[in-house]
Amino acid sequence: MAEVATARRSRITPEREAELYEAVLDLLREVGYDALTMDAVAARTRSSKATLYRQWGGKAELVAKAVRHNKPGGSLDGIDTGSLRGDLHALTVRTDDCEMEQNSALMRGLAMAVHSNPDLLQAFREHLIEPELAEFRRVVQRAIDRGEVREDNPAIGYIMHMLLGAFAARTMIDEQPPTQAFLLSYIDAVVLPALGVSPS
Repeated sequence: MAEVATARRSRITPEREAELYEAVLDLLREVGYDALTMDAVAARTRSSKATLYRQWGGKAELVAKAVRHNKPGGSLDGIDTGSLRGDLHALTVRTDDCEMEQNSALMRGLAMAVHSNPDLLQAFREHLIEPELAEFRRVVQRAIDRGEVREDNPAIGYIMHMLLGAFAARTMIDEQPPTQAFLLSYIDAVVLPALGVSPS
């Protein structure tokens, strides 16, 4: 009977999971990764630490899954406009400029934390980077199948590098946050020409 009760308590609804992830991101923005504790997450979300550890194993996995859940633009899975340019533009305009600015600051902080936290790097690879790369491969494969992009184009392997680079470097180089207009322009001026796709 106790086992059944425990199993029931360990289930988290999608709404509750989203609420927890939002609280984790809020805490990250407030204190940064290194100062974030499971105690603080438990207090902020009115959860028990035992529940958090049972569901996510530890801080690194919880943070990586929170970022994945709330990542800019959401999932590429629902996007298929019939052209690579359309797909990349559709992904970009899913996130407004205010949210981009918040996400940019958050990602800069996490990028620093990854360098000194191997467990966070591993969690990011598993829950964010690899799934994201897989989604981009599907989008690019559709473009190859349509004849938009040559399969042997060497730039294919650098699409994520280009997009993340633009997102991350905008503040450092221009002292401005990334915006929809900037990223759309970058896609047309840099990403598509590198792939041999006309931006018009």
